[in-house]
Amino acid sequence: MMRPSARKNDQMRPVSMETGVNKWAEGSCLIKMGGTQVLCTASVEMNQPLWKRLQNKTGGWVTAEYSMLPRANGTRKTRDAMMRDHRNAEISRLIGRAMRSVVDMEKLGRHTITIDCDVIQADGGTRCASITGGYVALVLAVRKLMDAGRVNENPIRDYVAAVSAGLWNGELILDLEFEEDCAAEMDSNFVVAGNGDFVEIQATGEQHPFNHDQIEKLMDMARGGCAKLIELQKKVLE
Repeated sequence: MMRPSARKNDQMRPVSMETGVNKWAEGSCLIKMGGTQVLCTASVEMNQPLWKRLQNKTGGWVTAEYSMLPRANGTRKTRDAMMRDHRNAEISRLIGRAMRSVVDMEKLGRHTITIDCDVIQADGGTRCASITGGYVALVLAVRKLMDAGRVNENPIRDYVAAVSAGLWNGELILDLEFEEDCAAEMDSNFVVAGNGDFVEIQATGEQHPFNHDQIEKLMDMARGGCAKLIELQKKVLE
């Protein structure tokens, strides 16, 4: 069955990243993946988080906060409801883990970097877009720390990006848009480092269990998709 966008099964949506979109943040990136648009900013605090200070820990920290604006979806969601949204908290933790997987906290020094990912428009894959764009904002913030002489050695060890994949109408497809996501028999998200290793895999059989062969094929598709995203990150950060 042809996909709504007429894409091939392993074809991603058009992707763009624009940096310097927030004049106040140490790093910022507006990422667009098809109809999904996420504003990612990286803010630097010149101190460790409180829990590290209380435990006399060394090194810095990278964390994240994710949210969707009231009209990011077809129906307006109140700001009160957004504050109580457990999904936002779960995705925030995922983004934070993805960023920390490629950062040396000791080299970062006693700094805290918060990646804020605000979904302007949602059309599937918002957490993946947040990770991919959030990484660009993180790199820009670290560069400012290095330019200011607060960090002597680059703490970022590798690139990281994310893409969704799943089983839709009996076919394995990459980078699901909203219409596909809603009807997917299996939904998964893959976070992949620049060296091709996987940072995290989230996979759920929405309608029935999935098998080993399916997840292996999706992993291969996701690795290829993330490689393309990372190539774009490199160009944007040149």
